[in-house]
Amino acid sequence: MKKLILILFVAVSFSAVAQVNPHAIGLRMGGGSVFGGEASYQHGLGDAHRIELDAGIGTNLYHTRLYLVGIYHWNWNIVAGLNWYIGPGASVGLYTYDGYDGYLNVGVGGQVGFEYDFNTLNVPLLASIDARPMWDLMNGYGDYTHLLFGTALSVRYTF
Repeated sequence: MKKLILILFVAVSFSAVAQVNPHAIGLRMGGGSVFGGEASYQHGLGDAHRIELDAGIGTNLYHTRLYLVGIYHWNWNIVAGLNWYIGPGASVGLYTYDGYDGYLNVGVGGQVGFEYDFNTLNVPLLASIDARPMWDLMNGYGDYTHLLFGTALSVRYTF
């Protein structure tokens, strides 16, 4: 019985497509491995897909980072106005690190989150909370990869 309920929940979740806004612009603020903020733009690709492009600056005790991130989202509706999304992405950034020269960084990862679309209340805002793990593939700090993980709160104007 539990398996049947789980299968029905998953099937309904994936069949309830969210209505994606054509455009949204705003701020994404958060922390984790790097604390900072991003200027964020979302471009809708049909009813359930979009691209998110972010330009940000972040810092922690050891380094400062300027970066660009691109994420592809699949969106699903939970209830009117409340959606969840997930998708893969990539980042490129410039680091300045204590005791080291600056270096270029390239990473891959993804994003998962929840959003509330206030357009259901005739207010052109989109608020979300998400998590974004990114694995550094190319960096100037040793020959290994490492995980950057952050959570963020975003507010965007939709148009």
